[in-house]
This record gives sequence, C-alpha cells and structure tokens, in this order.
Amino acid sequence: MPKFVIEREIAGAGKLPKQELQAISQKSCGVLQSMGPKIQWVQSYVTDNKVYCIYVAPDEETVRTHAQRGGFPANSIARVRSVIDPTTAEAVA
Repeated sequence: MPKFVIEREIAGAGKLPKQELQAISQKSCGVLQSMGPKIQWVQSYVTDNKVYCIYVAPDEETVRTHAQRGGFPANSIARVRSVIDPTTAEAVA
C-alpha cells in the first residue's frame, strides 16, 4: 500500500504540552478506528511550527478524509516514491 508524507502547519507545534499532543494523537486514532484498517498512521515528527506525518493508505483522498474528520490541517500531501538512507550509497556487489 502507498505511503504518504503529510505536512501540517500548526503554529507553535513544537511548544505544545504533552497533554495536548496526547489529545491530538487520541483524536487521530479514534478517526482511524472509525475508518477501518485501510489507513494507518506510522509516526509523526513535530517541529517548531509544523508536524510531518507518515501514513499508509490506498490513496491521497483517504488521507484527506482522515484530516477532515479529525479537524487536522493537511497543507501538503505527497506520495513517497522511494526511501533512501546511508546504505543506499553502498556499492552493490
């Protein structure tokens, strides 16, 4: 199933207290449960003013539906085409 990176613009995201991040996470999980197993939240990265989320879903529309139902911004949704890391630089024998 395709993987997506979602960019959410949330002013002051990096300063949100743990309780608020927990509430946001609980809301997201509740929406995911209601949508069934076709969409999965992998993890999110919180920066100063944005949250970058990794989701597995059949299509971009499913990701948008999750954002709408949860009341979350989805300023940008991009499908992941490849994953690279330092091992990608290693020569293949």
